[in-house]
Amino acid sequence: MQEIIRNNMNRAHLTRVNLNEANFRRFNLIGIDLREADLKESNFEGGNLLGANLEGANLQWANLREANLKWTNLKKANLEGANLIGANLINANLEGANLEEANLEEANLGGANLREANLKWTNLEKANLEGTNFVEANLEKANLINANIEGANLEEANLEEANLEGANLREANLKWTNLKRTSLVGTNLVEANLEKANLMGANLEWLYLKGINLKEADLKEANLEGANFEAAFLGEAYGLSLDQLSKVKTLYDTKLDEKLLIQLKDKYPFLFEEPN
Repeated sequence: MQEIIRNNMNRAHLTRVNLNEANFRRFNLIGIDLREADLKESNFEGGNLLGANLEGANLQWANLREANLKWTNLKKANLEGANLIGANLINANLEGANLEEANLEEANLGGANLREANLKWTNLEKANLEGTNFVEANLEKANLINANIEGANLEEANLEEANLEGANLREANLKWTNLKRTSLVGTNLVEANLEKANLMGANLEWLYLKGINLKEADLKEANLEGANFEAAFLGEAYGLSLDQLSKVKTLYDTKLDEKLLIQLKDKYPFLFEEPN
């Protein structure tokens, strides 16, 4: 009987159905319509939901570990506390979805749409977020350690107190992004756009010789007040001004444009003193 169910679930229409704690482990659910379905604590581990429609569905605390959710519609879905470790979410639509405290460690969200999504306290460690849309998303206190965020759009996103240590943000768009008190130790920001970003109190220091690289990054009008740039590479960054850098916490062992370096050492020599 279970095999019959498995073979007949493809493209089935089950909108608004109540399937709390249902077991769909390794089921083939390609194209299934589960819009606004109640799937709280359901088990989809290893399941194939390619192109499925889960818009507005309740997947709170659901198990989607290693599930295939490529091209899946999860717009405004509730995935609070869901287990998405190793899940395939390539090109998935998660616009406005709630992923608070969800676990997306090593998940693949390349090209996914997370515009205005809630990712507060979400675990995205080692996740692939290349080319992902995070415009106006809330990533407050999210764990993004060693995540690949290359080319992602984080314009106006909230990353306050997020952990981006060792993350790859090469060519990422961080315009107007809130990076207040964010940890950027060892982050790659080569050619990133940080125009008008808020880096107040951010930590950008060198850790175990793995330093922050801001080569060709755009920092025009970015708020750098209290930022820790110890041993950072700012030699080829764009848009930096004397006023911006005068407000940072430290520039000890920082690589800077020679013209700015001379002016700063003359007016603000304390910035180059070795921190305690």
